[in-house]
Amino acid sequence: MRMFGKAGKVAAITAIAALALTACGRSESGSSGNASGAAGFAKDALIGVALPQKTSENWVLAEKLFNDGLTGAGFKADVQFANGGVSEQQNQISSMVTKGAKVIVVGAIDGSQLGTQLKQAHDNGAIVIAYDRLVKNTDAVDYYVAYDNFKVGELQGQALLDGMKSKKASGPYNVELFAGSPDDANAKVFFDGAMSVLKPKIDDGTLKVVSGQKSFEQAVTQGWKAENAQKRMDTILAGSYGSAALDGVLSPNDTLARAILTSVKAAGKPTPVVTGQDSEVESVKSIMAGQQYSTINKDTRKLVEHALEMVKGLQAGNKPEINDDKSYNNGVKVVPAFLLPPVIVTKENVKTAYEGDPVLGPITK
Repeated sequence: MRMFGKAGKVAAITAIAALALTACGRSESGSSGNASGAAGFAKDALIGVALPQKTSENWVLAEKLFNDGLTGAGFKADVQFANGGVSEQQNQISSMVTKGAKVIVVGAIDGSQLGTQLKQAHDNGAIVIAYDRLVKNTDAVDYYVAYDNFKVGELQGQALLDGMKSKKASGPYNVELFAGSPDDANAKVFFDGAMSVLKPKIDDGTLKVVSGQKSFEQAVTQGWKAENAQKRMDTILAGSYGSAALDGVLSPNDTLARAILTSVKAAGKPTPVVTGQDSEVESVKSIMAGQQYSTINKDTRKLVEHALEMVKGLQAGNKPEINDDKSYNNGVKVVPAFLLPPVIVTKENVKTAYEGDPVLGPITK
C-alpha cells in the first residue's frame, strides 16, 4: 500500500526502510545475503516467472517477452500462468524453488497469499522480485518493479473530470465508480489515486454518485471480470438512472470500460465519459471512434525490460536500480521499487502515443 507525504510518516517509513534493508544484509537470515545481488549466480541459471491469470492482453504479452528475453540472455526460463487460481500459483512457485530458481519474478494473483512460498524461496537462496503487483505481508520480497500505480489512478480521475467538462462546461455531473479486484494489491492503489482527485469534487457537489456507492468495497469487480462489471452497471442503471443522465464512469481498466459501455448502450443511454487502462487494442480503437474516453499507456515491453535488467544485474552481482525506497509498504517492510511513469491517452494524443509500438502504432496511423 502506498504511503504519502506527512513528515512524521516519512520519518517512520525511512526508519522502516533502513531496518528492512539492514535485515537484507544479515548472513543469518538464510538467503537474504543474496538479496543485495552481491553474490551473483551462474549465467545459465533458472529464472522463474509466476504470472497471474490471463485477464488482459498485457499479461499475455509479458509471457512472451519474459520467455524471449530470458532465453536470449542465456538463462533457463520457467514462465507460467496460474489460470487455476491462487493455489496453482502457490504450487508453481514451490516448483520453481525446488528446481533451483535463482530469481523468481512474481505477478501475484493475490499478493497476500504467497508468504509461505516466498519464504521457501528465500530459504533456498532465491531473490524475489514483485512484478506489477506488490506482494504483501511478507519480508520475503526483495524488489518491486511496476508503473506508478497511484499516479495511474490520479490520471484516471483527472481524465474523468476533463472528459466531462469537454462535453458540458460545468457540473454537477452524475458519475459512477468502479474498482478492480479486491485480491489484487494494485486495485486499491488505483482507486485511492483516482479518489484523491475525485473526492474533493464529490464533497463540494460538483460530482454526484447517484447510486451512493462511493467506497472501494462497494466499487470492486471480483476477478477483474468483464461480466461482473457489466452486471453491476446493469443493476446501477436500472436502479438509479430511470430518467437521470449518466455523465461519467471511473473504470480502472480497458476490459471493464468496454463492459460498462456495453451495459450503457443496452440501456439506451447516451455514451458517458469512461476511463480505462492497459491500452488494449479494442479500447484504443474505441477511443479513436469517440466511444471510450481514455486509457493509460503502461508499455509492457518497458516494464518487462526493466525486470530483465534487474535479473541481469543480480546475476552479475550488482544491486538493481531503484528510484523509490519509501512509498511501498507491504505491511511488513518497505519494498525497494523501480517505478515507471504512466501516460494518459485520449483521442487528442492517440496518434502519437504509440509510436514504435508494433501492434498499436499501425492501428493509430
